Amino acid sequence: MDLDRLGRALVVIGLVTVAAGALFVLLGGLGLGRLPGDISIRRGNVHIYFPLASCIVISLVLTVVLNLVLRK
Repeated sequence: MDLDRLGRALVVIGLVTVAAGALFVLLGGLGLGRLPGDISIRRGNVHIYFPLASCIVISLVLTVVLNLVLRK
């Protein structure tokens, strides 16, 4: 991969990240963090939270987007 293609790929990844951030700000997170598969444990003053389902959804969306953008 030459530097020209690498630079373009980094710019596209940056633009996608900015667009996703803008969507989260404007639409209130799109419900991520409160999905049925997210694990939340409260015991006294301790709160443990692991967004398992949210991570899977984000991973799937990013996989599809990156495959479409970086397809040869």
